[in-house]
Amino acid sequence: MDTFFCAQESEQAQEDIIGTASTAEIYVLVECPPPWTSNALNSKSIPANLRALAAEIDETELPVYLFLIYSDRPHAEGYTRCLIFHQKPGFSNGYSQKEFSVPNISDVAPALQDYLAGKLSYQNTENLTRDILVCTHGSRDKCCAKYGNILYRQALATVSDLSLDQVRIWQVSHFGGHRYAPTIADFPEGRYYGRLDQESFTSILTKTGDINCLSRVYRGWGILPWAAQILERELISKYGWDWFSYSVAAQILEQNEDESFNWVQLSFIQPDDVVGVYQAEVVQDKNQVLYLRGSCNNKEASETAQYIVKNLAKIQH
Repeated sequence: MDTFFCAQESEQAQEDIIGTASTAEIYVLVECPPPWTSNALNSKSIPANLRALAAEIDETELPVYLFLIYSDRPHAEGYTRCLIFHQKPGFSNGYSQKEFSVPNISDVAPALQDYLAGKLSYQNTENLTRDILVCTHGSRDKCCAKYGNILYRQALATVSDLSLDQVRIWQVSHFGGHRYAPTIADFPEGRYYGRLDQESFTSILTKTGDINCLSRVYRGWGILPWAAQILERELISKYGWDWFSYSVAAQILEQNEDESFNWVQLSFIQPDDVVGVYQAEVVQDKNQVLYLRGSCNNKEASETAQYIVKNLAKIQH
C-alpha cells in the first residue's frame, strides 16, 4: 500500500508556497455533481459540446480557465448554474463576477461562447456573493480527497456558525497545487491559499486574527504575476488586513532568462486615495533548494526553487 502523500512531504520540507497562485483573465465555473474523472471535463456528465469548447480554448490559448463546482445545496431542479469571474483592468482588487443559469448543462457551451463574443443570451446577474472554492478532486490527486474534504466540511460549518449569508462554499475540480492541500481559491478577489486548518480559514474568512498566519498558508493573488505575488506578501505583513481593501497593479521591470532574478514594482491605491509604490528584487534563494515530488503520482523528485525578497524600497513621487 502506497502511504506517500505529496502534501505531507511538502509541509515536512517547509516548502514556501507563495507565488503559486493560478493566473487567468477569465474563470468559468460550471455546476456539475461529482464523481469527476482525473480530467474533470472527461467526466460522464460533461456534454460533448462543452468538452469541445474547452479543447478549443486550450488550442487557441485563450486566457480562460474552466472548472467544475458543486455544492451541497444544488440549484433549482434541472438547472445548471455558471459563474464567471473576469479580471478587472488597471488598478484592481480582483475580478468582476457574473452568474447565469441554463436549463441543462448542454446549454452552457453556447452561452459561454456568447459571453466570450461579448454577448450573453441568458439572463445574466451581477452577484455580490463571496465564493470560496475548496479543491476536493481526489481522482486527480489523493491529497485533495484526504485533506480537501475535511476542510470543505469545516468550511461549511464555520460559515453556518458565523451566519455569513453572502458566502458560498463549493467543491471544485483541480486548479493546481495539490501538494499544498487543503487548498482554496477565494473569489471574487482571486486569492489562493493552502495548508489550511479551521483557524487559518476563519482568519481569512473574517480578515481578522494573526496576519502572520499568511506566511504559511498564502499562495498568492491570481491577478499578479508570480514574482509580484511574492512581493505582495511582504507588503501584507507591513499593512496588515487593511491591505485587502487596496487596489493593486504590478509590473515586472526586469527579469533574467531563467527567472531566478526579478525586479518587481507593485503600486497600490488605498480607499482614501493614498497611493504607494514599492520596488524590490525577488530572487532565487540558492541556499534553499528543495527536491520534491510534484504530486502523489510522481515517482521522482524534481528541483523546487525557493525565492526571497531583497532590497525592498518605497518609491517616493
